[in-house]
Amino acid sequence: MRNKEVGGVDFNSYILLTIFPDNSYKRIKNHNMYNYLITILLLFSSALFGQKTAIEKLDSMGLKLPPTSTPMANYVKFVRTGNLVYTSGHGPTTVEGKLITGKLGADLNIEQGYEAAKVTGLQLLATLQQAIGDLGKVKRVVKVLGMVHCTDDFKDQPKVMNGFSDLMVAVFGEKGRHARSAVGMNALPNGMAVEIEMIVEVE
Repeated sequence: MRNKEVGGVDFNSYILLTIFPDNSYKRIKNHNMYNYLITILLLFSSALFGQKTAIEKLDSMGLKLPPTSTPMANYVKFVRTGNLVYTSGHGPTTVEGKLITGKLGADLNIEQGYEAAKVTGLQLLATLQQAIGDLGKVKRVVKVLGMVHCTDDFKDQPKVMNGFSDLMVAVFGEKGRHARSAVGMNALPNGMAVEIEMIVEVE
């Protein structure tokens, strides 16, 4: 089968010319070595150019980062020290600016709590992008504290917090897997359904 052409040059030669603009690749006499080099370059280019950015992954899930909000009191949204970013607690404010409120076990079910945790994750990603400029600089989501507004007999805080954790893994892959605490709270500011804070290692 004939190789595809790019600008009148067969694709294999195009790849090699991109790496070796001086045509030095033509010194490779061994046919097997030539094919081996082509394979390595194709695998490398696939890994390099085929990977979606965090924002592209969110777009593919039909999600967008909300506008960053201002602190509710005398604190800052994040603090960076060295290669770690510590966020303040964030709540589930939607892109439209609506705060998801209510108690799990009374006003909200697990699925609604899961969605609230995911919305909070988007808020945290927006703040993180503000802190570091590019979510591609994330090296690891290290530690997460999730506070779930719930009744005394509600026991499924981890299932609610999976809404946040699933989002981090979907966006960052293995780098999004984190240590986590999920605890129940009798009350949260403004009656919000969940409040989440995290520590992230960045470049």
